[in-house]
Amino acid sequence: MKEKLVKDITSRDVDFARWYTDVCRKAELVNYSNVKGSMIIEPLGYAIWENMQKVLDKMFKETGHENVQFPMFIPESLLNVEKEHIEGFAPEVAWVTYGGNEKLEERMCVRPTSEVLFCDYYKNVIKTYRDLPKLYNQWCTIVRWEKTTRPFLRSREILWQEGHTMHRTSEEAKEETLRMFNIYKKFQEEYLALPVITGKKTEKEKFAGAEVTYTIEAMMYDGYALQNGTSHYFGDHFAKAFDIKFQDEDNTLKTPFQTSWGVSTRMIGGLIMTHSDDHGLVLPPKIAPYKVIIIPIGDVSKKLEDLKSKLNDKGITFKSDESKKSPGFKFAEAEVKGYPIRIELGKRDLENNKVTLVRRDTLEKITILYDDIIIEIEKLLETIQNDMFNRAKKRRDSMIYEANSYEELLEIAKNKKGFIKINWCGNSACEDKIKEDTAFKSRCLIENEKVTGCCPVCGKKATTRIYIGKQY
Repeated sequence: MKEKLVKDITSRDVDFARWYTDVCRKAELVNYSNVKGSMIIEPLGYAIWENMQKVLDKMFKETGHENVQFPMFIPESLLNVEKEHIEGFAPEVAWVTYGGNEKLEERMCVRPTSEVLFCDYYKNVIKTYRDLPKLYNQWCTIVRWEKTTRPFLRSREILWQEGHTMHRTSEEAKEETLRMFNIYKKFQEEYLALPVITGKKTEKEKFAGAEVTYTIEAMMYDGYALQNGTSHYFGDHFAKAFDIKFQDEDNTLKTPFQTSWGVSTRMIGGLIMTHSDDHGLVLPPKIAPYKVIIIPIGDVSKKLEDLKSKLNDKGITFKSDESKKSPGFKFAEAEVKGYPIRIELGKRDLENNKVTLVRRDTLEKITILYDDIIIEIEKLLETIQNDMFNRAKKRRDSMIYEANSYEELLEIAKNKKGFIKINWCGNSACEDKIKEDTAFKSRCLIENEKVTGCCPVCGKKATTRIYIGKQY
């Protein structure tokens, strides 16, 4: 039975897209609905999202942010106040034209993002410098009418988080943009075990209406990039469009400066495509809803209750599979669902005061003394977390290449999976040519590297360096 469950998952090296969908479905993370383009997030999938929320929400509040809830509908006139912004979303906007049986006098969109709603609010509540900064965050859903959807990666209805802040000075707003950007990086590396590449987006790829966009780029197992979070500095662009002003300490009227930043359930897709394998889901212990699955074998009821008590006392979350299924089926099911540690609590082992632990990330079996079980589990959880990050980083680094000529760039793009580092002149026409010839897009600018030589596309002197790659 275990073999059958494994065979139900397509090999990731044979068909990565099918493998991804198989893992999402077999691990019972999502299910399909009759609402085209939208997904049902099942209990395990939502529990992962809840853990992400819990950690990030604590980080946000530690930096002074407060949670709010804004409407999900935006009147068309409000959306059109900032033209550049709406043009960036126009193809994906869903419109409401009827309320009940009556046609609306003004159609409303279902929010694709909330900058304009926050600006309209800030216009009314920001009066003096004493009202600043405004450090708000919202956990909500947004709607973007995607043509092609995939579980967690692209959906018409998206669970996400969006921060929207206003500041007295541009310096404060820039500091906020980078502060939240670094929080995202810390969270993804320390909790999701994702080694990420970070930097500014090019002018062509930055968020509509932003002066600067910072991006978190993770490389998936297949070498594709996943944009896993962004932080934007808007300057006073939106504030001017919405005529937001405050009286400063010197009694003059000034315009505040704005930021926004966000992540979504796309991070769950990033976890799957970076860490999971042909047996199913693999979760980093720090974000796994259940760190341990207990599988009792034989009559071990007394030890089972003792173990549950020990785990509860230490705050180690667990599940116990006491169903009538065979041990082999239970093992396979535990692997598919990605519990970091499996405890095989067998009667024969316990007679010798022993128990078997199985690492989900490597499937390695470890026999330990039962008396040491809590100490060993705590050590093993930390080891698994670190090992998952280091393995992902090693693979990512092995799939980053450098091209010094356009011929070399084309050759790597054709035959290799991963990112390419190149010099760049800063001209978007060169970005367009790379995309047209290879389907690679700029991921982010590379900072703190000396720039010498020429752009491989046009031959002009390079002004910066960038990562390029295919994306989800």
